[in-house]
Amino acid sequence: MLTTDELERYERQIIIEGFGEEGQEKLKRAKVFIAGAGGLGSPVSIYLMAAGVGMIRIVDHDRVELSNLNRQVLHWDEDIGRRKIDSALEKLKRLNQGVKIEAIEETITEANVLQLVADFDLIVDAMDNLPTRYVLNKAALESNIPFFHGAVYGFEGRAMTIIPGQTACLRCVYRGRITPQEKFPVLGVTPAVIGCIQATEVIKYIVGIGELLTNRLLIYDGLNLKFTEFKVKKDPNCEHCSRLASKE
Repeated sequence: MLTTDELERYERQIIIEGFGEEGQEKLKRAKVFIAGAGGLGSPVSIYLMAAGVGMIRIVDHDRVELSNLNRQVLHWDEDIGRRKIDSALEKLKRLNQGVKIEAIEETITEANVLQLVADFDLIVDAMDNLPTRYVLNKAALESNIPFFHGAVYGFEGRAMTIIPGQTACLRCVYRGRITPQEKFPVLGVTPAVIGCIQATEVIKYIVGIGELLTNRLLIYDGLNLKFTEFKVKKDPNCEHCSRLASKE
């Protein structure tokens, strides 16, 4: 049940066709897990908090550095040296006190991922490396939790939504490829665009409206301001989703 304050706070989205009070109540009940409090995690968490998602858990193990500040808008000059989870928690609490927010300092691994995502309804990939993304992808499939992928590089970004048992998964896209974990270029507005797309997908899924980015990889080219879409098919030999399907 929405309070009087919530009806006023979320009025402009409640009046969207197909959204309504029922959609807002679905958001209020939802629990979203966000992996990363950096360039992608910042806009994703900010806009999910603003939209009134009921509970958010954000996980990160890094500390704020000066070089983060061109894109990681949850963190400011005075936060340099602080744990990102502390900096993020402080800002997000001030943004919307009606949303429950947890911030956990952990490195996401195969050993702890299932415990970290347990009891959450959705997983948002706001990471910066493929190995951890694969860990999250596998955990999402095993736990039957929708997974919202996002990635950035320079002016380019990409996004895709994965529904376990129904769509191609992240490993189907990259075929197990591993890229070197090194410093890569990124313009601050790129994760802002991709993070907002991920947040939009999360909201659409929870509310149950619109068409999701399933079996479609959306590529954003900010330098030439173009969006390109590639169809993605399930890999019958995928080590994650095909193997999981064979166990069912």
